[in-house]
Amino acid sequence: MSLQLFGHPFSSYTMKALIALYENNTPFHFRMVGPDQPENTAELARRWPLARFPLLIDGDAVVFETSAIIEYLAAFHPGPMPLIPADAKEAVPVRMLDRVFDSHVMGPVQTIVFDARRPEEAHDPYGVAQARTALDTIYAWLDHTLAGRRWAAGDAFTLADAAAAPSLFYADWVQPIGEDRTVLKAYRARLLARPSFAHCVDDARPYRPFFPLGAPDRD
Repeated sequence: MSLQLFGHPFSSYTMKALIALYENNTPFHFRMVGPDQPENTAELARRWPLARFPLLIDGDAVVFETSAIIEYLAAFHPGPMPLIPADAKEAVPVRMLDRVFDSHVMGPVQTIVFDARRPEEAHDPYGVAQARTALDTIYAWLDHTLAGRRWAAGDAFTLADAAAAPSLFYADWVQPIGEDRTVLKAYRARLLARPSFAHCVDDARPYRPFFPLGAPDRD
């Protein structure tokens, strides 16, 4: 049985898992989760009661949480593009930056987006302001940290970049990266040009009208 990935093309974490699959041309079956695919939604909930995606099925193995999915693929379905360095010391900054992009970029983005989906009386202006400040702070840190690097952890495209691509894609929609953050803006542009992520962005285009804050007319 081929690998099965449950997810949605507009989901940042689904994109992250898809990048890993596309980078290595790993065969898989995509199982779209949405109102028009009730059988996939039901199967996702049966496999993982929280019904959160993405979720990977490989025979009897069920793997959730995107970083764990990529770790699993690296271990059991390796390809020509190793997203996690074999050297333990080199793998540390890759995994660290993976968490930075998921927690400190995508985390505040989700706070802002989820607030926009709430009823008017349930909005949290203070929480949103804190999230915007957090994004500006991490933008400054990343702009400094990524200086002189092609990819997040150096010359090789890794797990950290798979996390960075969707995180920075949506973050710049929510809290635009300042023009003075030239290193970070250039890095985001390189991610957009990467074929694996460009594939994800193109597949997600039909769903842009659903972005709660209004998707800008740009990538």
